[in-house]
Amino acid sequence: MGNEKSMKIRKYIMVIVTVIFFVYQMYLALVKQLTPMLQGPLHLVLALTLAYLYNPADKKYRKKVTKAAEAKGEKVDPAVLNKRAWMNWLDVFIYVGLAYMLWYVISRYEYLSTQFVMNISPVETIDNVMMVVTIVLLLIAVYRTLGAVLAGFILLFIVYAWTAPYLPGILYTRGKSFTSFLKQFTTGMVMTQSGVFGTPLYTSASTLFYFIVFGAFFSAFGGGQLLIDVGMKFSNKSSGAPAKAAVISSGLMGMISGSAVANVATTGVMTIPMMKKIGYEPEEAGAVEAVASTGGQIMPPIMGVGAFIMAEMLGIQYSKVAAAAIIPAVAYYFAVFVLVDRVAAKHANDFNKGVDASIKVKRPVLSRLYLLLPAIVLVVYIVRGASLMRAGMMGIFFCLICDVVSLILYVKKKGSFNLMDIVSSDKKVEDHDFVDLKGIWSCCMDGAKQAAEIAIPTAACGIIINVVTGQTSLATNLAGVISGLGTSNLMLAMLIAMVGCMLLGMALPTVAAYLVGVILFVPCIRPLLTPEIAAAYSDPNTVNLCANMFVFYFGIMAQITPPVCVASYTAAGIADGNAMKTGLKGFFFALTGFLVPFVFIYNPAILLQGSVTEIALGTAMLLAGCFFLAVTVSGFFGAKMNNVERIILLVAAFCLISPEIITSIIGIILGIVLLVLNTARGKKAAAA
Repeated sequence: MGNEKSMKIRKYIMVIVTVIFFVYQMYLALVKQLTPMLQGPLHLVLALTLAYLYNPADKKYRKKVTKAAEAKGEKVDPAVLNKRAWMNWLDVFIYVGLAYMLWYVISRYEYLSTQFVMNISPVETIDNVMMVVTIVLLLIAVYRTLGAVLAGFILLFIVYAWTAPYLPGILYTRGKSFTSFLKQFTTGMVMTQSGVFGTPLYTSASTLFYFIVFGAFFSAFGGGQLLIDVGMKFSNKSSGAPAKAAVISSGLMGMISGSAVANVATTGVMTIPMMKKIGYEPEEAGAVEAVASTGGQIMPPIMGVGAFIMAEMLGIQYSKVAAAAIIPAVAYYFAVFVLVDRVAAKHANDFNKGVDASIKVKRPVLSRLYLLLPAIVLVVYIVRGASLMRAGMMGIFFCLICDVVSLILYVKKKGSFNLMDIVSSDKKVEDHDFVDLKGIWSCCMDGAKQAAEIAIPTAACGIIINVVTGQTSLATNLAGVISGLGTSNLMLAMLIAMVGCMLLGMALPTVAAYLVGVILFVPCIRPLLTPEIAAAYSDPNTVNLCANMFVFYFGIMAQITPPVCVASYTAAGIADGNAMKTGLKGFFFALTGFLVPFVFIYNPAILLQGSVTEIALGTAMLLAGCFFLAVTVSGFFGAKMNNVERIILLVAAFCLISPEIITSIIGIILGIVLLVLNTARGKKAAAA
């Protein structure tokens, strides 16, 4: 199965499964949605099938052999490459298991939706088999697509569920007989919407698929490049222009991609070399790009995958979640922009003199603005309250409309029309934005693959959620311990939750970190959000939104927090810098954004939960605090700051966390006075 013939067969099957996947999802969007116990499971079966087709058993071995040969400058020996092709025969058992899952889902969904829900019939042997097959296939798929860390993490929770009655302290859960627990475990995992087939997977089928495909289309059809070019245009003439271009471009691109690593890979290949050219160290250039790209996951309209799941779990419209994230996202990018501006000013004399630091955009921007129409349509539909499925579909539809416009412009520029151009136009990025049929099909393949890779961790996290909330009392026990440590101290509870979420984010994908963080830490924070802190907390929806957003935010910050910081490592690879140094530098730069979640916990007006006056004042205080903190981290304003000045400015920034007027006034006065004195000192030194 490892020879060329078997690989061709696998590719044909990939195409067939991708077509089926798209037809199924288009049926859900254009015809009708199915019951949750049918819609999610079918989505998972198709996603698992694609994941296994793209990741056969010998893939890691073949990748290792290929990489070793390339490092030596040698050709890959086909005999060595196919040495472990026999391993792919093991996948036959996997495909048999997938066939069983498909049969079970189709044949049992009516039973699960009616008789079982009403407790008419007991758990049967085929249900237990389904539970085992589903969990095993999920764990193997997680291992092949996301690595051993997440697979081991999930397996640890499964083992914990069965051993909890024998463990001490907060891990203890009152036990049941083996038969009773097996029934409970099978029921929770695959027979109800509280386990594998729960809300996260349903959200993947009903929402995430369409937004992921939209992102693939929008980027390929020229919209992504246009956003990057716009960011470069806006920052062209200023000092440290490449770093500012990285911030603006990554922010704009993040509005669509919602992925830190994708942002780094897309914008970093252009901004990082430019930063290095004018004098930035490789680690510094990589850190700036990683920090800027990570913010994309909190930037509306398309935030990280967890934001869609958050809306579903809170039972509110996604537009409300996206709207609540606007001010924190703007504050984050404002802080990062101020930071890179002050760093550029600090190192102005050290940068390469005589080097052309201008940023050259190869093609005019104004003539391509029509490519933003799909993103605008997407936002309009979300704001109007349309279903996310419909919003995503309309975005994809308008991508195709823009492609027709690009075709017309392409024909006009070329001066002639050849029917074969529609099939294969031999596209070059600098020539045109038209995507031929071959390119459109590639977008569909990429979108389906990405959607499958998202469906797997969302379904797998359903196992952890059910273990923590349904099979054991871990969530309740942990909340009790944290509450006991912090009693009524909200700050201590938030610090514990922050560290916990960042540890989860280091080990797990963002969506997994958010889902586990919600289960473990939101119950600890929520009881401490009392009306005494903010009148708006009398609304339970505000309480839930603030607590969920806090967990979501710090799960994302782990992308740039050592020792495991995927975004920073990706940027280090592009910058040809030391990965750990880039991660540490990125973490230091990102400290400017760590202030934001604490501010909106104490002042929910930042999340648009309050009057216009409260929102305006809260935003002003937040931006002032971010400005002070960014200057503190950079160590430069009008002149290089000494340690005493930085400590005072740091205190001023922290004073602005609390919504109390007296602390805010003290913080503003401290910060302004210090910056004025620092500027005067800088002018005096320059005059001397």
